[in-house]
Amino acid sequence: MNKTWIIIQREFINRVSKKSFILLTILMPFIFAALIFVPLWLSTVKGGDQKQVAVIDATMKYLPQFKDDESWHFVGVPQMEASFRSDSTQFDAVVEIKADLAEHPEAVTIYSRKEVPNSLSRLVSETLDEQVRQDKLLRYDIPQLPSIMQDMNRKLNIRTVKWGEDGSESESNAGAAMAAGMVLTLLIYMFVMSYGGMVMQSVMEEKTNRIVEVIVSSVKPFQLMIGKIIGIGLGGVAQLAIWVVLIVVLLAVAGGISGSSPELMGGASGLLATLQGLNLAKMGGLFILNFIGGYLVYASIFAAIGAAINGQEDSQQFMMPIVLLLIFALYAGIYSSDNPDGPLAIWCSMIPFTSPIVMMVRLPFDVPVWETMLSVVLLYAAAFGMIWIAGKIYRVGILMYGKKPSFKEMIRWITYK
Repeated sequence: MNKTWIIIQREFINRVSKKSFILLTILMPFIFAALIFVPLWLSTVKGGDQKQVAVIDATMKYLPQFKDDESWHFVGVPQMEASFRSDSTQFDAVVEIKADLAEHPEAVTIYSRKEVPNSLSRLVSETLDEQVRQDKLLRYDIPQLPSIMQDMNRKLNIRTVKWGEDGSESESNAGAAMAAGMVLTLLIYMFVMSYGGMVMQSVMEEKTNRIVEVIVSSVKPFQLMIGKIIGIGLGGVAQLAIWVVLIVVLLAVAGGISGSSPELMGGASGLLATLQGLNLAKMGGLFILNFIGGYLVYASIFAAIGAAINGQEDSQQFMMPIVLLLIFALYAGIYSSDNPDGPLAIWCSMIPFTSPIVMMVRLPFDVPVWETMLSVVLLYAAAFGMIWIAGKIYRVGILMYGKKPSFKEMIRWITYK
Protein backbone atom coordinates (compact mmCIF):
# COMPACT_ATOMS: atom_id res chain seq x y z
CA MET A 1 0.00 0.00 0.00
CA ASN A 2 2.90 2.31 0.77
CA LYS A 3 4.34 1.73 -2.71
CA THR A 4 0.97 2.43 -4.30
CA TRP A 5 0.76 5.69 -2.37
CA ILE A 6 4.23 6.69 -3.65
CA ILE A 7 3.08 6.07 -7.24
CA ILE A 8 -0.08 8.09 -6.63
CA GLN A 9 1.99 11.02 -5.32
CA ARG A 10 4.38 10.81 -8.27
CA GLU A 11 1.62 10.80 -10.89
CA PHE A 12 -0.30 13.57 -9.12
CA ILE A 13 2.72 15.87 -8.82
CA ASN A 14 3.76 15.21 -12.43
CA ARG A 15 0.33 16.31 -13.64
CA VAL A 16 -0.30 19.37 -11.47
CA SER A 17 3.21 20.78 -11.95
CA LYS A 18 2.90 21.03 -15.74
CA LYS A 19 2.50 24.53 -17.18
CA SER A 20 -0.40 23.42 -19.39
CA PHE A 21 -2.28 22.16 -16.31
CA ILE A 22 -1.71 25.39 -14.39
CA LEU A 23 -2.66 27.59 -17.36
CA LEU A 24 -5.85 25.67 -18.12
CA THR A 25 -6.82 25.58 -14.45
CA ILE A 26 -6.55 29.36 -14.16
CA LEU A 27 -8.09 30.35 -17.49
CA MET A 28 -11.10 28.00 -17.66
CA PRO A 29 -13.15 29.68 -14.87
CA PHE A 30 -12.67 33.08 -16.51
CA ILE A 31 -13.83 31.63 -19.83
CA PHE A 32 -16.86 30.06 -18.14
CA ALA A 33 -17.79 33.30 -16.36
CA ALA A 34 -17.34 35.22 -19.62
CA LEU A 35 -19.68 32.82 -21.44
CA ILE A 36 -22.38 33.65 -18.88
CA PHE A 37 -21.97 37.39 -18.40
CA VAL A 38 -20.67 38.60 -21.77
CA PRO A 39 -23.95 37.73 -23.58
CA LEU A 40 -25.89 39.44 -20.77
CA TRP A 41 -23.69 42.51 -21.10
CA LEU A 42 -23.88 42.55 -24.90
CA SER A 43 -27.67 42.42 -24.71
CA THR A 44 -27.61 45.73 -22.81
CA VAL A 45 -25.15 47.49 -25.13
CA LYS A 46 -26.86 49.94 -27.41
CA GLY A 47 -26.16 49.77 -31.11
CA GLY A 48 -24.47 52.41 -33.21
CA ASP A 49 -26.14 55.26 -35.10
CA GLN A 50 -29.55 54.63 -36.60
CA LYS A 51 -29.55 53.86 -40.30
CA GLN A 52 -31.81 55.95 -42.53
CA VAL A 53 -34.52 54.19 -44.54
CA ALA A 54 -36.56 56.05 -47.16
CA VAL A 55 -40.22 55.01 -47.48
CA ILE A 56 -42.06 55.73 -50.74
CA ASP A 57 -45.75 55.03 -50.10
CA ALA A 58 -48.04 55.57 -53.08
CA THR A 59 -51.09 54.80 -50.93
CA MET A 60 -50.02 57.14 -48.07
CA LYS A 61 -51.58 54.78 -45.49
CA TYR A 62 -48.64 52.53 -44.63
CA LEU A 63 -46.02 55.21 -43.89
CA PRO A 64 -47.47 56.16 -40.44
CA GLN A 65 -47.21 52.53 -39.33
CA PHE A 66 -43.40 52.46 -39.54
CA LYS A 67 -41.94 53.05 -36.08
CA ASP A 68 -38.27 53.82 -35.49
CA ASP A 69 -36.18 51.49 -33.35
CA GLU A 70 -32.57 51.52 -32.17
CA SER A 71 -31.28 50.45 -35.58
CA TRP A 72 -33.59 51.99 -38.17
CA HIS A 73 -35.05 55.47 -38.73
CA PHE A 74 -37.81 55.71 -41.36
CA VAL A 75 -38.26 58.84 -43.47
CA GLY A 76 -41.12 59.41 -45.90
CA VAL A 77 -40.14 60.63 -49.38
CA PRO A 78 -42.49 61.46 -52.29
CA GLN A 79 -40.82 59.48 -55.07
CA MET A 80 -37.83 57.41 -56.15
CA GLU A 81 -34.78 59.49 -57.03
CA ALA A 82 -31.65 58.59 -58.96
CA SER A 83 -29.48 59.85 -56.09
CA PHE A 84 -30.71 56.98 -53.91
CA ARG A 85 -28.49 54.63 -55.93
CA SER A 86 -25.28 56.61 -55.31
CA ASP A 87 -22.88 56.22 -52.39
CA SER A 88 -23.42 59.85 -51.40
CA THR A 89 -27.07 59.34 -50.44
CA GLN A 90 -28.07 59.56 -46.79
CA PHE A 91 -30.30 56.50 -47.05
CA ASP A 92 -29.07 52.96 -46.45
CA ALA A 93 -32.22 51.42 -47.94
CA VAL A 94 -35.43 52.38 -49.72
CA VAL A 95 -38.85 50.79 -49.14
CA GLU A 96 -41.21 51.32 -52.08
CA ILE A 97 -44.95 50.55 -51.78
CA LYS A 98 -46.70 50.92 -55.13
CA ALA A 99 -50.29 49.84 -54.37
CA ASP A 100 -52.72 48.58 -51.76
CA LEU A 101 -51.04 45.50 -50.33
CA ALA A 102 -54.35 43.90 -49.37
CA GLU A 103 -55.13 43.68 -53.08
CA HIS A 104 -51.56 43.40 -54.41
CA PRO A 105 -49.32 41.64 -51.83
CA GLU A 106 -46.33 41.76 -54.20
CA ALA A 107 -46.40 45.59 -54.53
CA VAL A 108 -43.61 46.23 -52.02
CA THR A 109 -39.85 46.20 -52.62
CA ILE A 110 -36.80 47.00 -50.52
CA TYR A 111 -33.82 48.46 -52.36
CA SER A 112 -30.28 48.73 -51.05
CA ARG A 113 -26.74 49.05 -52.39
CA LYS A 114 -25.76 46.11 -50.16
CA GLU A 115 -27.51 42.93 -49.11
CA VAL A 116 -30.69 43.90 -47.28
CA PRO A 117 -30.24 43.02 -43.58
CA ASN A 118 -32.61 40.42 -42.17
CA SER A 119 -33.50 42.76 -39.32
CA LEU A 120 -34.82 45.36 -41.77
CA SER A 121 -36.71 42.82 -43.89
CA ARG A 122 -38.30 41.35 -40.78
CA LEU A 123 -39.30 44.77 -39.40
CA VAL A 124 -40.85 45.91 -42.69
CA SER A 125 -42.65 42.60 -43.15
CA GLU A 126 -44.11 42.59 -39.63
CA THR A 127 -45.22 46.22 -39.91
CA LEU A 128 -46.95 45.78 -43.26
CA ASP A 129 -48.44 42.37 -42.39
CA GLU A 130 -50.12 43.82 -39.34
CA GLN A 131 -51.57 46.75 -41.28
CA VAL A 132 -52.80 44.53 -44.13
CA ARG A 133 -54.42 42.23 -41.60
CA GLN A 134 -56.20 45.17 -39.96
CA ASP A 135 -57.39 46.46 -43.35
CA LYS A 136 -58.86 43.08 -44.30
CA LEU A 137 -60.65 42.72 -40.97
CA LEU A 138 -62.21 46.18 -41.24
CA ARG A 139 -63.75 45.25 -44.59
CA TYR A 140 -66.01 42.77 -42.78
CA ASP A 141 -67.70 45.78 -41.15
CA ILE A 142 -68.18 44.07 -37.79
CA PRO A 143 -68.96 46.48 -34.93
CA GLN A 144 -66.16 46.84 -32.37
CA LEU A 145 -63.98 44.48 -34.41
CA PRO A 146 -60.63 46.02 -33.32
CA SER A 147 -61.43 45.52 -29.63
CA ILE A 148 -62.67 41.99 -30.32
CA MET A 149 -59.45 41.08 -32.13
CA GLN A 150 -57.33 42.66 -29.44
CA ASP A 151 -59.13 40.57 -26.85
CA MET A 152 -58.66 37.41 -28.93
CA ASN A 153 -54.94 38.04 -29.42
CA ARG A 154 -54.14 38.02 -25.73
CA LYS A 155 -51.50 35.41 -24.91
CA LEU A 156 -51.57 33.16 -21.89
CA ASN A 157 -48.78 33.35 -19.34
CA ILE A 158 -48.52 29.82 -17.97
CA ARG A 159 -46.52 29.18 -14.81
CA THR A 160 -44.83 25.84 -14.31
CA VAL A 161 -44.69 24.71 -10.68
CA LYS A 162 -43.04 21.59 -9.28
CA TRP A 163 -44.38 19.85 -6.18
CA GLY A 164 -41.81 18.70 -3.65
CA GLU A 165 -42.01 15.47 -1.66
CA ASP A 166 -43.24 17.46 1.35
CA GLY A 167 -45.94 19.15 -0.72
CA SER A 168 -44.02 22.41 -1.13
CA GLU A 169 -44.14 24.33 -4.40
CA SER A 170 -41.23 25.72 -6.39
CA GLU A 171 -40.88 27.33 -9.79
CA SER A 172 -40.11 24.81 -12.52
CA ASN A 173 -37.94 25.55 -15.53
CA ALA A 174 -37.35 22.68 -17.95
CA GLY A 175 -34.85 24.74 -19.96
CA ALA A 176 -32.69 25.39 -16.91
CA ALA A 177 -32.92 21.74 -15.86
CA MET A 178 -31.88 20.60 -19.32
CA ALA A 179 -28.99 23.08 -19.44
CA ALA A 180 -27.73 22.04 -16.00
CA GLY A 181 -27.86 18.37 -16.96
CA MET A 182 -26.00 18.98 -20.22
CA VAL A 183 -23.25 20.96 -18.48
CA LEU A 184 -22.65 18.10 -16.02
CA THR A 185 -22.79 15.57 -18.87
CA LEU A 186 -20.18 17.45 -20.91
CA LEU A 187 -17.93 17.76 -17.85
CA ILE A 188 -17.88 14.00 -17.33
CA TYR A 189 -17.45 13.32 -21.05
CA MET A 190 -14.50 15.70 -21.38
CA PHE A 191 -12.91 14.49 -18.14
CA VAL A 192 -13.12 10.82 -19.11
CA MET A 193 -11.76 11.48 -22.59
CA SER A 194 -8.88 13.71 -21.52
CA TYR A 195 -7.76 12.07 -18.27
CA GLY A 196 -8.43 8.54 -19.51
CA GLY A 197 -6.21 9.36 -22.47
CA MET A 198 -3.55 10.63 -20.07
CA VAL A 199 -3.56 7.28 -18.26
CA MET A 200 -3.02 5.42 -21.53
CA GLN A 201 -0.31 7.86 -22.62
CA SER A 202 1.55 7.54 -19.31
CA VAL A 203 1.47 3.72 -19.40
CA MET A 204 2.53 3.65 -23.04
CA GLU A 205 5.44 6.06 -22.50
CA GLU A 206 6.87 4.04 -19.61
CA LYS A 207 6.53 0.83 -21.61
CA THR A 208 8.13 2.33 -24.74
CA ASN A 209 11.04 3.83 -22.77
CA ARG A 210 11.55 0.54 -20.88
CA ILE A 211 11.22 2.42 -17.59
CA VAL A 212 8.51 0.01 -16.51
CA GLU A 213 11.00 -2.87 -16.41
CA VAL A 214 12.83 -1.12 -13.60
CA ILE A 215 9.63 -0.10 -11.79
CA VAL A 216 8.02 -3.56 -11.74
CA SER A 217 11.14 -5.02 -10.16
CA SER A 218 10.07 -3.34 -6.91
CA VAL A 219 6.32 -2.77 -7.45
CA LYS A 220 3.59 -5.17 -8.53
CA PRO A 221 2.07 -4.32 -11.94
CA PHE A 222 -1.40 -4.03 -10.36
CA GLN A 223 -0.09 -1.51 -7.81
CA LEU A 224 1.51 0.48 -10.62
CA MET A 225 -1.72 0.54 -12.62
CA ILE A 226 -3.88 1.53 -9.65
CA GLY A 227 -1.37 4.22 -8.65
CA LYS A 228 -1.49 5.73 -12.13
CA ILE A 229 -5.28 5.68 -12.35
CA ILE A 230 -5.77 7.25 -8.91
CA GLY A 231 -2.89 9.75 -9.20
CA ILE A 232 -3.96 11.10 -12.59
CA GLY A 233 -7.60 11.08 -11.48
CA LEU A 234 -6.76 13.10 -8.35
CA GLY A 235 -5.10 15.67 -10.60
CA GLY A 236 -8.37 15.99 -12.49
CA VAL A 237 -10.40 16.21 -9.27
CA ALA A 238 -8.07 18.94 -7.96
CA GLN A 239 -8.48 20.86 -11.20
CA LEU A 240 -12.25 20.54 -11.04
CA ALA A 241 -12.33 21.66 -7.38
CA ILE A 242 -10.25 24.74 -8.20
CA TRP A 243 -12.58 25.52 -11.10
CA VAL A 244 -15.65 25.32 -8.86
CA VAL A 245 -14.12 27.65 -6.24
CA LEU A 246 -12.92 30.19 -8.82
CA ILE A 247 -16.21 30.13 -10.73
CA VAL A 248 -18.19 30.75 -7.53
CA VAL A 249 -15.89 33.67 -6.65
CA LEU A 250 -16.08 35.12 -10.17
CA LEU A 251 -19.87 34.82 -10.26
CA ALA A 252 -20.10 36.57 -6.89
CA VAL A 253 -17.80 39.38 -8.05
CA ALA A 254 -19.59 39.70 -11.38
CA GLY A 255 -22.93 39.71 -9.60
CA GLY A 256 -21.77 42.61 -7.42
CA ILE A 257 -20.56 44.54 -10.45
CA SER A 258 -23.79 43.90 -12.34
CA GLY A 259 -25.73 45.45 -9.46
CA SER A 260 -24.99 48.85 -10.98
CA SER A 261 -26.77 47.80 -14.18
CA PRO A 262 -30.50 46.99 -13.85
CA GLU A 263 -30.47 44.98 -17.08
CA LEU A 264 -27.49 42.87 -16.06
CA MET A 265 -28.88 42.50 -12.56
CA GLY A 266 -32.15 41.24 -13.94
CA GLY A 267 -30.44 38.66 -16.16
CA ALA A 268 -28.17 37.46 -13.36
CA SER A 269 -31.01 37.24 -10.83
CA GLY A 270 -33.09 35.28 -13.32
CA LEU A 271 -30.23 32.83 -13.78
CA LEU A 272 -29.83 32.38 -10.02
CA ALA A 273 -33.59 31.95 -9.56
CA THR A 274 -33.70 29.09 -12.06
CA LEU A 275 -30.72 27.39 -10.41
CA GLN A 276 -32.38 27.62 -7.00
CA GLY A 277 -35.30 25.62 -8.34
CA LEU A 278 -33.01 22.62 -8.88
CA ASN A 279 -31.98 20.13 -6.18
CA LEU A 280 -28.33 21.16 -6.35
CA ALA A 281 -27.26 19.10 -3.31
CA LYS A 282 -28.61 15.87 -4.79
CA MET A 283 -27.24 16.69 -8.23
CA GLY A 284 -23.82 17.53 -6.79
CA GLY A 285 -23.57 14.32 -4.76
CA LEU A 286 -24.62 12.07 -7.63
CA PHE A 287 -22.38 13.99 -10.01
CA ILE A 288 -19.37 13.14 -7.83
CA LEU A 289 -20.36 9.46 -7.66
CA ASN A 290 -20.88 9.21 -11.43
CA PHE A 291 -17.78 11.31 -12.07
CA ILE A 292 -15.54 8.95 -10.08
CA GLY A 293 -17.26 5.75 -11.23
CA GLY A 294 -17.18 6.69 -14.91
CA TYR A 295 -13.52 7.66 -14.68
CA LEU A 296 -12.58 4.34 -13.01
CA VAL A 297 -14.36 2.33 -15.70
CA TYR A 298 -12.77 4.09 -18.65
CA ALA A 299 -9.37 4.77 -17.06
CA SER A 300 -9.03 1.02 -16.44
CA ILE A 301 -9.79 0.33 -20.10
CA PHE A 302 -7.32 2.98 -21.24
CA ALA A 303 -4.64 1.58 -18.89
CA ALA A 304 -5.16 -1.92 -20.31
CA ILE A 305 -4.88 -0.59 -23.87
CA GLY A 306 -1.71 1.36 -23.03
CA ALA A 307 -0.12 -1.76 -21.54
CA ALA A 308 -1.06 -3.97 -24.49
CA ILE A 309 0.15 -1.81 -27.38
CA ASN A 310 3.73 -1.09 -28.45
CA GLY A 311 3.26 2.43 -29.80
CA GLN A 312 0.85 5.16 -30.81
CA GLU A 313 0.26 3.56 -34.19
CA ASP A 314 -1.16 0.41 -32.55
CA SER A 315 -3.68 2.29 -30.46
CA GLN A 316 -6.19 3.03 -33.23
CA GLN A 317 -7.78 -0.42 -33.44
CA PHE A 318 -8.36 -0.45 -29.67
CA MET A 319 -9.27 3.21 -29.21
CA MET A 320 -11.92 3.41 -31.92
CA PRO A 321 -14.55 1.23 -30.16
CA ILE A 322 -14.02 3.12 -26.88
CA VAL A 323 -14.33 6.54 -28.54
CA LEU A 324 -17.44 5.44 -30.43
CA LEU A 325 -18.97 4.17 -27.18
CA LEU A 326 -18.33 7.53 -25.49
CA ILE A 327 -19.75 9.43 -28.46
CA PHE A 328 -22.84 7.19 -28.39
CA ALA A 329 -23.23 7.90 -24.66
CA LEU A 330 -22.99 11.65 -25.32
CA TYR A 331 -25.60 11.57 -28.09
CA ALA A 332 -27.84 9.34 -25.99
CA GLY A 333 -27.61 11.97 -23.26
CA ILE A 334 -28.48 14.76 -25.70
CA TYR A 335 -31.54 12.92 -27.04
CA SER A 336 -32.56 11.86 -23.52
CA SER A 337 -32.81 15.50 -22.46
CA ASP A 338 -36.04 15.79 -24.49
CA ASN A 339 -37.51 12.62 -23.00
CA PRO A 340 -35.74 11.86 -19.70
CA ASP A 341 -38.17 9.05 -18.84
CA GLY A 342 -38.07 7.36 -22.24
CA PRO A 343 -36.68 3.86 -22.92
CA LEU A 344 -33.39 5.20 -24.32
CA ALA A 345 -32.78 7.37 -21.27
CA ILE A 346 -33.70 4.66 -18.76
CA TRP A 347 -31.64 1.87 -20.30
CA CYS A 348 -28.59 4.02 -21.03
CA SER A 349 -28.66 5.36 -17.47
CA MET A 350 -28.38 1.76 -16.20
CA ILE A 351 -25.66 0.45 -18.52
CA PRO A 352 -22.33 1.25 -16.76
CA PHE A 353 -20.54 2.34 -19.94
CA THR A 354 -23.15 5.03 -20.67
CA SER A 355 -24.78 5.70 -17.28
CA PRO A 356 -22.27 8.32 -15.97
CA ILE A 357 -23.09 10.55 -18.94
CA VAL A 358 -26.80 9.85 -19.50
CA MET A 359 -27.80 9.87 -15.82
CA MET A 360 -26.52 13.44 -15.47
CA VAL A 361 -29.06 14.57 -18.05
CA ARG A 362 -31.91 12.82 -16.21
CA LEU A 363 -31.04 13.98 -12.68
CA PRO A 364 -32.56 17.51 -12.89
CA PHE A 365 -35.89 15.89 -13.83
CA ASP A 366 -36.24 14.05 -10.48
CA VAL A 367 -35.30 10.46 -11.30
CA PRO A 368 -36.78 7.88 -8.87
CA VAL A 369 -34.43 7.03 -6.01
CA TRP A 370 -34.32 3.32 -6.84
CA GLU A 371 -33.15 4.09 -10.38
CA THR A 372 -30.32 6.35 -9.21
CA MET A 373 -29.22 3.82 -6.57
CA LEU A 374 -29.33 0.91 -9.03
CA SER A 375 -27.38 2.95 -11.58
CA VAL A 376 -24.66 3.78 -9.04
CA VAL A 377 -24.42 0.16 -7.79
CA LEU A 378 -24.11 -1.19 -11.35
CA LEU A 379 -21.57 1.49 -12.22
CA TYR A 380 -19.26 0.72 -9.31
CA ALA A 381 -19.66 -3.03 -9.78
CA ALA A 382 -18.55 -2.53 -13.38
CA ALA A 383 -15.73 -0.23 -12.25
CA PHE A 384 -14.26 -2.81 -9.88
CA GLY A 385 -14.78 -5.52 -12.49
CA MET A 386 -12.97 -3.46 -15.14
CA ILE A 387 -10.12 -2.73 -12.71
CA TRP A 388 -9.73 -6.47 -12.12
CA ILE A 389 -9.81 -7.27 -15.86
CA ALA A 390 -7.46 -4.39 -16.69
CA GLY A 391 -5.07 -5.58 -13.97
CA LYS A 392 -4.89 -9.01 -15.62
CA ILE A 393 -4.17 -7.48 -19.04
CA TYR A 394 -1.78 -4.92 -17.57
CA ARG A 395 0.27 -7.61 -15.77
CA VAL A 396 0.98 -9.48 -19.01
CA GLY A 397 1.01 -6.69 -21.57
CA ILE A 398 3.27 -4.25 -19.75
CA LEU A 399 6.32 -6.50 -20.25
CA MET A 400 5.45 -7.78 -23.73
CA TYR A 401 7.27 -6.12 -26.65
CA GLY A 402 7.46 -6.49 -30.39
CA LYS A 403 4.18 -8.33 -30.92
CA LYS A 404 1.01 -6.59 -31.99
CA PRO A 405 -1.77 -7.91 -29.73
CA SER A 406 -5.31 -8.71 -30.82
CA PHE A 407 -8.58 -8.64 -28.91
CA LYS A 408 -8.55 -12.44 -28.81
CA GLU A 409 -5.09 -12.52 -27.28
CA MET A 410 -5.99 -9.88 -24.69
CA ILE A 411 -8.99 -11.97 -23.64
CA ARG A 412 -6.64 -14.94 -23.19
CA TRP A 413 -4.41 -12.83 -20.92
CA ILE A 414 -7.35 -12.39 -18.55
CA THR A 415 -7.42 -16.16 -17.91
CA TYR A 416 -3.72 -16.34 -16.98
CA LYS A 417 -3.02 -17.09 -13.33
